[in-house]
Amino acid sequence: MQLYNTLSAEERAIIIDDAGKQRLTLSFYAYAKIQDPKKFRDDLFIAWNKLDALGRIYVANEGINAQMSIPEENLDIFRTTLEVYDFMKGIRLNEAVEHDDYSFLKLTIKVRDKIVADGLNDETFDVTDIGVHLKAKEFNEILDDPNTIVVDFRNHYESEVGHFKNAITPDVETFRESLPIINEQLQNHKEDKNLVMYCTGGIRCEKASAYFKHQGFKNVFQLEGGIINYAKQIEEEGLESKFIGKNFVFDNRLGERITDDIISQCHQCGKPCDNHTNCENDGCHLLFIQCDECKAAMENCCSTECLDIIHMPLVDQVRLRSGKQVGNKVFRKGKSENLKFKHSGELADTALASADKPVDIRQKIKVKKVLLGKAEHYYVKAQVGQFTVENQELNVGDKILISGPTTGNQELILEKMIVDGAETATAKIGDKVTFEVPFRIRLSDKIYKILE
Repeated sequence: MQLYNTLSAEERAIIIDDAGKQRLTLSFYAYAKIQDPKKFRDDLFIAWNKLDALGRIYVANEGINAQMSIPEENLDIFRTTLEVYDFMKGIRLNEAVEHDDYSFLKLTIKVRDKIVADGLNDETFDVTDIGVHLKAKEFNEILDDPNTIVVDFRNHYESEVGHFKNAITPDVETFRESLPIINEQLQNHKEDKNLVMYCTGGIRCEKASAYFKHQGFKNVFQLEGGIINYAKQIEEEGLESKFIGKNFVFDNRLGERITDDIISQCHQCGKPCDNHTNCENDGCHLLFIQCDECKAAMENCCSTECLDIIHMPLVDQVRLRSGKQVGNKVFRKGKSENLKFKHSGELADTALASADKPVDIRQKIKVKKVLLGKAEHYYVKAQVGQFTVENQELNVGDKILISGPTTGNQELILEKMIVDGAETATAKIGDKVTFEVPFRIRLSDKIYKILE
């Protein structure tokens, strides 16, 4: 029986597009003693694959950690697949602040040693002996207490775009780094201060609260459901948001806005910005903040060196990466000498700008379109793209959409095209057609005809 993905991300995106169904982005976790993580993993894959569930899930002897995307119509039956297991009966599903039908494009369930890597090797540490859970209203109230110390247990690239006011934001790349740093920093406040912590969805704080109780801290609290659940509660209850900025998320969105405050800068030009991107050079793949102007000028690259590399022939790019751990194998965490406006550690609580009103994130599936074909090549100097027509005729005057994971969605009117070296008004199935494209396209891009 198939227990792995057989479709590429691009193929899955087309299927989602054609289905036109609204999807929910959600996350959940549970600490529990799982005797056979491999069997648990396989059983989940079989159940969820039938429901068109996608996501990134880790299972271990200590529990499950999941970030997922499912069709909205399958939510109830999805929940029943969880409640087969006693430790997930009534489990809280954190729904995203901003749903995106393309947040996940594969179903990946991996068995790990731990669902949250902590670097600890202490058999006396009980991960279930946790601190007090606080809902949004209670969390706001305890933040106003002068005896409270609030700690962000996320990484530097997460806290840089959004955090709670007056929080300690460790300059770390992993959760395991933050535990000893905070423990040492707060040694003198084990009994006289409220140690209040938060993270994205609650899973890191669940373990951190147990760790600090184990270390002798008396008053340990955590934000129930993390920033995701906090954002939902403050909206439902009309509460003040003491979180400012954007919440970084580990899916294709890379962030969801909590408040209109932009508190970070484009790492290349210094303009107020909080949009993350990954460097286009597969030999780099650096995560960094990039504004739209720098994105266009640098073609999604973090440096001029990477910009030069992506314009090399593919064979030369592969040669440069040979023998190195690059691309998706090493998720570089956003620190580089090339990033002149990168900030980590002690962060300000002052907004640099206000975000524009969000567009309808479901706009893509509202556009009626039909798939024409795929991208074959892009001639950078001439700004000309080449496409193969696979499904339907293409005509001069057609309104077309070029779409891909990096390119996004770009619309244009086809004014002129070339087939076999000659200008033509119609391209037929099987033709390779070229025409001017005022932006860089990728081999993963698809071309659609927009239907009025």
